[in-house]
Amino acid sequence: MKKPVTLSIAGSDSSAGAGIQVDLRMFSALGTFGTTAITALTAQNPGEVTAVVGMEPDFVKAQVETVAKAMPLGAVKTGMLWSAGVIQVVADFLKDNPEIPCVVDPVMIATSGAKLVADEAIEVYKTQLLPRAALMTPNIDEAQVLLDDESIHAENQEEAARRLSERYRCPVLLKGGHLEGDPVDLLFEKGEVYRWTHARLDNVNTHGSGCMLSAAIASYLAHGKSLREAVENGLKTIHKVLANPVEPAEGLVLAGVESLRA
Repeated sequence: MKKPVTLSIAGSDSSAGAGIQVDLRMFSALGTFGTTAITALTAQNPGEVTAVVGMEPDFVKAQVETVAKAMPLGAVKTGMLWSAGVIQVVADFLKDNPEIPCVVDPVMIATSGAKLVADEAIEVYKTQLLPRAALMTPNIDEAQVLLDDESIHAENQEEAARRLSERYRCPVLLKGGHLEGDPVDLLFEKGEVYRWTHARLDNVNTHGSGCMLSAAIASYLAHGKSLREAVENGLKTIHKVLANPVEPAEGLVLAGVESLRA
């Protein structure tokens, strides 16, 4: 059976709740053939990151190019890119392959609060990578960094999404999970704003939810969905996996990606 191919360019999560591991789970659950280019190895669990070892940019480039040489990529997603050199590698690949849509999750801060990107890399995100994205999916904390530490709250979330899109010249899905109340997610695309609200699920750890969302959106793009359809389907998918969690350890309740196969 022929399947569209998706590529995750991201870091490894040794506990498999986020990063490359959860991306592959999501790609498979949504009917795409998942491939990877690993940017960093981490020692982490849903509560902490204790060590990070970054890959050399040339090795990341070799991974990406070797996969793309053998398989037609339907969509790409990025997660933790770690260094300015790796971000530049991804930006250059997208420049050379503009037909491949890329969902950029600008991972800078883990849910646990750990910093996951070097300071000098943020400028390369801003000037080289984001303008080549089919979509960027920042959470509130990441959006504030990209808007020069400006405060974002419920009342100015839509305006923040608009300014992000205009500044970085790409569509923006500004996620509202870090704000109070039920999460509101805003897509700003070509001057239009689309809004989705879901009931907040309080009894599940959201570790890896951003990774899963960007992987889901990339999967739907690889299946030929429009950006708006891919975002809407991706958000529904994440709400489903959070509402149907798994418990790999007593008291540790994580999103149940496997529920998508039910």
